[in-house]
Parts: sequence; C-alpha cells; structure tokens
Amino acid sequence: MSGIVVVGAQWGDEGKGKIIDIFSSHADYVVRYQGGANAGHTLNVSGKQTILHLIPSGILHPHVQCIISSGVVLDVFSLIDEIANLKQAGYLKNKNQLLISESSAMLFDYHKQLDQAREHQAGSKKIGTTGRGIGPAYEERISRRALLFGDLFLDDEKLKEKLIKASKEVLFLLTHYYKQEAPSIDSLWEKLKKARDTLAPYRHSNTSLIIDQALKEGKKVLFEGAQGTLLDIFQGTYPYVTSSATTAGSALTGAGLGWSNIKKVLAVSKTYTTRVGHGPFPSECTPEEQLYLEEKGQERGATTNRRRRCGWLDLVALKYAIRLNGINSLALMKLDILSGLDTVKVCTAYNINGRRIHEYPVHFEQLSQCQAVYKEFPGWKQDLSRIVSFDDLPLTARQYIHFIEEELKIPIDIISVGPNREEVIERSSLF
Repeated sequence: MSGIVVVGAQWGDEGKGKIIDIFSSHADYVVRYQGGANAGHTLNVSGKQTILHLIPSGILHPHVQCIISSGVVLDVFSLIDEIANLKQAGYLKNKNQLLISESSAMLFDYHKQLDQAREHQAGSKKIGTTGRGIGPAYEERISRRALLFGDLFLDDEKLKEKLIKASKEVLFLLTHYYKQEAPSIDSLWEKLKKARDTLAPYRHSNTSLIIDQALKEGKKVLFEGAQGTLLDIFQGTYPYVTSSATTAGSALTGAGLGWSNIKKVLAVSKTYTTRVGHGPFPSECTPEEQLYLEEKGQERGATTNRRRRCGWLDLVALKYAIRLNGINSLALMKLDILSGLDTVKVCTAYNINGRRIHEYPVHFEQLSQCQAVYKEFPGWKQDLSRIVSFDDLPLTARQYIHFIEEELKIPIDIISVGPNREEVIERSSLF
C-alpha cells in the first residue's frame, strides 16, 4: 500500500496543488477528500496556468484516476464550468479519468447567498470567508437535510421534493431574517435537470471501495487536502477557520478508509507564512516586508483574488501542525521569493504577557496576544529557478533550510524554487 496524504501546514495557499501535480506523474490515483470550491490550486505547466477548485490536481496527467470523495461539498455548476475549461484546454479527454462520489453533498447558489449575507451583517467582525457557501453546505449535511450528488439522478418528482425540503430553512432565513430576495427553486430545479447529462458520466456509487481496492493492489494513491491545518474546524484558530476538518485524519473519514491505509503524511509549507481574512497572526510582517512578499510572491487568492496577509515562517505553528497530522516529510515552497532580501527571519517562539512559550496556544484570545520571537539569517541574492540540486543552492539558503530541519526534526524532502512544475528540488523520492 502507498497511501500518501498531502496537507497544508499553515493557513492554506501553501502550494499543495503544485506538489500534487508534480508527483501525480508517479501516482495512480489522486483523491480530493474535503472542502469545496473555496480551494484554489494553481498549476503552472509549459507556461500555462490552470486553477482548480474541485477537481483533483492530478487531472493534468491523463493516466491518473482522479476522485472527488464524499467528504467534499460539491458546487455543481462550478464543477461543470471547471470540466468545460479542462476539456477546452485539452485535458479530461477520457470521462473515466474523473469519478465523483454519489455521497458527496451538493452546494447551490442559496448556500452562497446565505454565506455572503452573514458576512455582510457581521461587518467588521466578519470571519473573512470566501463567500462560496461552504459553511452553509456543511451545516445542511450535518443537519441531515443535504442533497447528495446521487440524488441528482433521481426522477424529477423525488429530486424536486428533496430540493424543497433541503432549501426550506435557508430560504426562510434569507427572506425573513436577512430581508433578501431568495433564489427561485423552480429555476434551480430546471438547471439541475439539465446538469444531469453533463455530470452523469462521472458519478460513482462507491468511491471508497475503488480507493480501498487500489491500495490493496499496491497502487500509488495521493490524498489531496484543501485549505491548511490552522484553518481546521476543530484544531484551527477558531472562529477564523474553514468549515471542514483539514488535518490528515480527514483524509480517512472523507475518503472512507481505515487508518492502516496511510503510509506517509507530507506537509506543504511556504518559506514564509500567509493567511487570508481575519484572525490572529503572530509572525505577520511590517508593512514594508508585507509589500515585498505580496508583490514578489503574487500573494492574491486564486479563488477570491483577495490580498494575502504575509508574515515570516512560524516554527511554533509548524510544530503544532506536525503533531496534529503525524507529518513525517515536508515540502518547502517559494524559496525563490526570499531571494533578494538582506535578512530572512524565522519565528522560533512567542512572547505572551511577559512569558516566552514554545507551544502553540489553541485558544484564539491567547494567540491574539502572542508576539513572535525571531532568529535572523543572512539572505541571498541569486536567482534559484534553474537550480535542481540542493548543494547548488547559496550557502545562506542551505543554512536556513538546515536550521528549519533541525528545529522541526523532520526532513525537508522537496524545495520549490519557482512557480513552474519543473522548478523544484527533490531531495528524496515521495513514494
């Protein structure tokens, strides 16, 4: 068995899509196991950029079987657009390359409208969601009212009956509490009926069984996470979190597997830290440092185009992510963005109320009071994009990486030195 979970070790946007794309050339399956179209995985191949929100990042490799599992909330019409864009670009020529679990919950425009209405009402105290309806869709699933993907293929009468039942509470909230015009259910029903033909080739009744059989046959399976550890609904910076479990354990529940199926957990982290929206951020940069990292790193959200807040690499938070996920390998992304700086900083501890701590505070109020303690390193000026060997990196860059490894006590097996697929240093084979 070769089940490898790829997780984000920070607040998302770490570069998981690039890692999945690179190692999909050696994989047989890629499984997306949680989240929804709030994810934005950016792939740069042969000078062309592809942004994926729902479809696994292995889709650019024709031999890879891609699976959207039951842990994902499925924005049906965004998915249709994503499929069309891939086909137009010459991908997904074989419909059997993509399988969608009939047990995944569907997400509609009224979920998005409710999400956005809540954020608008919250004003300055808003969470900073993507507005993609992820929270309301998961709420509907937990309350056992959700329409599942398999329901889309019921006869018209049953589909409409379930749609009315699922949407009743949301429509009431939109109309009577938020004083908004609710979307037409009849119009949505007609659109869903038309969506059947487009999505029918990808439906599968039991993707859990497919994945289990693949692992038993010794196939190489990558499990692709969305968002990041610090956004986990249970372990993240609550309430400034996403609405799903983002840690490695979610790969098992989302895909429908037992714990013995996982061989390795690979974490993806930038060489600095970013987060989108509100919430505590101990290692956040000064405005001048923020401007440098934001502009050079092109730190804009692939899903929302919102600017990302930037900060220095936070080892306290990374150690927390390692413990939560059982991480045993690290991919360090965007080393090239630090080129040109005179000094590079790493957060090694926090100061809080006159005390120095090395453990990540789990409560939002405590974390909000933390101030980062930094270790500084001399920077480097060289262009790293053509470097393929670790030994060819500038000495100061190698010292920086060795320090991170020593502190985290796990190997950094992959180093990204540019946005493109080939701009990567592989120090150890993933499989």
